[in-house]
Amino acid sequence: MGKHILLLGPPGAGKGTQSKRLAAEFGIEHVTTGDALRANKGMDIGDMDTEYDSPGEYMDAGELVPDKVVNAIVEEALSTADGYVLDGYPRNLDQAEFLSEITDLDAVVYLAVDEEVLVSRLTGRRVCENCGENFHVEFEPPEEPGVCDECGGDLVQRDDDTEETARERLRVYEENTAPVVEHYREAGALTEVDGEAPPDEVFDAVVDAVES
Repeated sequence: MGKHILLLGPPGAGKGTQSKRLAAEFGIEHVTTGDALRANKGMDIGDMDTEYDSPGEYMDAGELVPDKVVNAIVEEALSTADGYVLDGYPRNLDQAEFLSEITDLDAVVYLAVDEEVLVSRLTGRRVCENCGENFHVEFEPPEEPGVCDECGGDLVQRDDDTEETARERLRVYEENTAPVVEHYREAGALTEVDGEAPPDEVFDAVVDAVES
C-alpha cells in the first residue's frame, strides 16, 4: 500500500519540487489540482447542477472551478492511485473536510517560509521567451544573465511574477488556506518543516516526517 502524503505551504514554498521528489522516492503519484483538472477537462458534471457542464468550460472562461467539481476530480485521481502526494489541495476547510471523508492521510507536512523570502522567490523567476525554460535569479541563475542556457533566447519576468501579484497571491493563500494548516495543526496531524533550508535538507526532513 503506497503512502498517502499531503504537502502544504504557501506559493513559493517549494511544494512542487518536493512533491516530485517524494513521488519518485516512494513510488507514488504526484497529484496536483491543476494537473487533475487538465486531465479531466471534459468530465461530465451535468448532474451536479453547476453553471457549466465540464471543468474545462470554467477554465476556458477564466473562472474558479467550484469546490464540488474539484472534489469530484480529486476523488477520481486518488481512487486510481496506489499512494500519492497531494500538492495544492485542499485549498479551504470545506475541501479538507471532504478529503477526510474519502481517504486517510499518513502524513501532513507544512513547508514554513517567511513572507519576504516567498516574495523574493516568487519574483525571481525568469522564463525564456523562446523555449519556455524556467530560471531563477537567485536559486537557478542562467550562466549569462538574461540569456537562456538552453537556446540563447531572452529571459523575461512574467506578469504574474511581479511583486504586486506575488503579495496578492500570498494574501489569497492566507485568507483561504492558512485555516487548513491550523485545522491539521489542531488535530495534531501536522509536521512543520523549515522550508527555508537548502532543498536537500528540506527533502530529508519531509521524508523523516513521512516515515515517522
